[in-house]
Amino acid sequence: MSVGIWRFLDGAPISAVRETAAEVEELGFDALWFGEYAGREAFTQAALLLAATSTLTIATGVARFDQRSPLAAEGAVRALGEAYPGRFVAGLGGHRPGARPLTALREYLDGMDSAELPGLPQPAPRPRRVLAALGPKLLDLAAERADGAHPYFVPPEHTAMARERLGPGKYLAVEQAVVLDASPDAAREHVDLYVRQAPHHQANLRRLGFTDDDLADGGSDRLVDAIVATGEQAVADRIRAHLDAGADQVCVQVLARTPDSYRRLADVIRGASLVS
Repeated sequence: MSVGIWRFLDGAPISAVRETAAEVEELGFDALWFGEYAGREAFTQAALLLAATSTLTIATGVARFDQRSPLAAEGAVRALGEAYPGRFVAGLGGHRPGARPLTALREYLDGMDSAELPGLPQPAPRPRRVLAALGPKLLDLAAERADGAHPYFVPPEHTAMARERLGPGKYLAVEQAVVLDASPDAAREHVDLYVRQAPHHQANLRRLGFTDDDLADGGSDRLVDAIVATGEQAVADRIRAHLDAGADQVCVQVLARTPDSYRRLADVIRGASLVS
């Protein structure tokens, strides 16, 4: 299916992480995307997840470029690509204090591309590389220097803009937060976290037409509804909207998870004929 799972795995014991990966694979999802924040190093965790599965694509969403050198990142990407051909996606992003994001990321990609690793040649196929890109200039960089983009915290309107900016030949994997049951608190808490602490997300929302009033007090109802799909029908409709807008894959982050959340999500996707 053209739907993956997006999840923070930090804080969970490795046994639970392996079980999550096995469940996602068993249910037929295309990929497991995970963020890097304050837990396991991203490429190490990707290796653990790849070893715990047999067909599932594992994607960093994203590995923070400010946490390791370009040489270390390139070496890790090549090693994972060699060990697990066609199953690893290197999502890159992050913020370096005091540096312009576009300049810093471009210089980092320069470092990866010029890395001298004579004992570790580029594997075939080369792992797909995508960038955490929201604004037009970073999307242009993703089109120029990567295989595509991995936008996070965006509505389908952004997906349409990103597809136009990237062009038809680039890979677009879009994160989408969902709540399968009515749980307005979970949706609002998710939005509040980013509108309070993430200026780049605030700027992106303003580019999409949201106002200061929408960003105040944890986010307006209009903003919360645009970012989080609530209820099974709304989830199916939102995934379809992203795909119709040009996404190659929708990476679903389930908020307020229960033990059967991913099975329910898989049933929703199949019931809505969203399986590619």
